[in-house]
Amino acid sequence: MDTTLMNDGVYEALAFKLGNEEYGIKILKVQEIRGYESVTRIASAPEHVKGVVNLRGTIVPIVDMRIKFKLGEPTYNQFTVVIILNIQDRVVGMVVDSVSDVISLTAEQIKPAPDMGGALNTDYLVGLGTVDERMIILVDIDRLMSSEEMGVIDSAATA
Repeated sequence: MDTTLMNDGVYEALAFKLGNEEYGIKILKVQEIRGYESVTRIASAPEHVKGVVNLRGTIVPIVDMRIKFKLGEPTYNQFTVVIILNIQDRVVGMVVDSVSDVISLTAEQIKPAPDMGGALNTDYLVGLGTVDERMIILVDIDRLMSSEEMGVIDSAATA
């Protein structure tokens, strides 16, 4: 596991739900959490990029993670939230089904992601965290958002 993700031996993550699974991202990447609001669609953007919003004068691309991870048709309701992230000095919004809580994991609670033999890209997974009976898929959100397949950071930088 990448020890640079640990702070004083503890990995603090914001836990959120996508479908039936629970995910976690490093809390220091989170700028704010907002309710879902309508977005301005951008022509020829990838399907998972819902569009952009104006957040206090900053144009922020909004990515729907249900679409990105192919978790079925997204539904937007009172629980749907947008996690505003600060990644590589860029602001990006990420639509998720709901936010659970902030969790603190020790290195012993984080297991490496299994090698899926090329069937699944696990490059952006930090590992699997366990808290009591919960299993949380820990995502390296920097690596995911700047990956070629997401195209959010690079395309936003050239816009």
